[in-house]
Amino acid sequence: MAEEKKKKAIDRLKAMYPLRARIDEVYKNSVKAMREGKPTAWSMVNWWEGDPIIMAMGVEAVYPENYGAACAAAGAAPAYLERAGADGFPDHICGYARNCIGYTARMKDLGEIPPEAPMGGMPKPVLLMSAGSLCDARYKWFQALGRYLDAPVWVLELPHLGVKEGLMEGAYDQAIRFMVEELREFVGFLEKLLGKKMDWDKLEDISNDIIDMNRIWYETNELRKARPCPMHSRDFWTCMTGCLYPAGDLKALKKMYQDLYDEVKYRVENKIAACPNEKYRLVFAELPPWHSLKFFDRLAERGWSFVVESWAYHPPKPIDLSQVKDPLERIAKFTYQWFAGYFEESEKQGEQMGYFGYPYLEYARDWQCDGALLHPLLSCRTATNHLMYVQDRLIQKLNVPSLVASGDIVDLTLFDPEDTLRRAEAFEETMDHYKEVRKKEGLGW
Repeated sequence: MAEEKKKKAIDRLKAMYPLRARIDEVYKNSVKAMREGKPTAWSMVNWWEGDPIIMAMGVEAVYPENYGAACAAAGAAPAYLERAGADGFPDHICGYARNCIGYTARMKDLGEIPPEAPMGGMPKPVLLMSAGSLCDARYKWFQALGRYLDAPVWVLELPHLGVKEGLMEGAYDQAIRFMVEELREFVGFLEKLLGKKMDWDKLEDISNDIIDMNRIWYETNELRKARPCPMHSRDFWTCMTGCLYPAGDLKALKKMYQDLYDEVKYRVENKIAACPNEKYRLVFAELPPWHSLKFFDRLAERGWSFVVESWAYHPPKPIDLSQVKDPLERIAKFTYQWFAGYFEESEKQGEQMGYFGYPYLEYARDWQCDGALLHPLLSCRTATNHLMYVQDRLIQKLNVPSLVASGDIVDLTLFDPEDTLRRAEAFEETMDHYKEVRKKEGLGW
């Protein structure tokens, strides 16, 4: 009976499973493409700036960051981390980077994909598509792969304007022009590398599918504002990969997201909870401990329902791009909307961290969160350095308290689930206290 109760702590979405299976399919397809002589690229998450372009050029994409999460979940990461350390890469740099470097070093040693590699492994690429957005490691990581791979690196650039600067007259148009020019250069580079011309009609079709798919995904997450919440963060982390790392048959993938939306909508209409024992609603930031996701089932047994999560992995707020004729401009505006879509409201609220900071105020308010679980990462400054700011703003503006639990995305030795569970029990008293405070102040939940 106890085991049965444990299984039901989180009621997982049925539509999640085909999306989860698709991850395995993407890696298998990339290996198959390599063996058939088709070009493959290792791509960083780039928030759709480069993905549609390489897809339109017939390049099969595989994503080392996502693969790092897969290796962590499968228990394969420790050996790759150890190999990266042996080659001189320190343990405080990005866990995804260290996993990828260790994997690549082992692949070079063997002359083939390591036999123990989860999901068929990552095949040797003809291109490393890097991105300058947000993260410290980014292009330096892919440059470091030159020690093991003979493949060119292209860095996709994204202007990182602050809230005030981004809202200055002409700043938006200048940022988009810069991105379009960069993307046009990228197309020219690919045409020379691959010896073929861009199919602009195909690019338009692919970019439209990606935008439409993200709209469905955005609307699905909006449904999670309902009480009880119909979808737990565990399903979000499983399902986000299709939108964040687009590859393969996008129309089939879009249908999977529509099925997911329909199931979540059904749950809302019938008041079916993802966490049947929902007592506390929480926001999670930033990346989860991929190696210890069952930890969230144990929190769910206590009534902790994670209803919304990290800003950087959510789709952008929808905007109308139907009148934008140039597909490169459409891609640039869509990607920039992900980055700057909270700027105007952030400015109105007197907040100046319009990305990585302010969105959590909207999340906690609109999803009616009782608390936040903040997960600082030893190996990712970018997903950590703002968390104390978020903690301060949540308590000061909304009387929403935070529990800080340090760990890592890949290195399981840096996360202590038992200690966090002990502190979680005490944190419930804090959340109960601030529920009363919010009621007295008329905050609505």
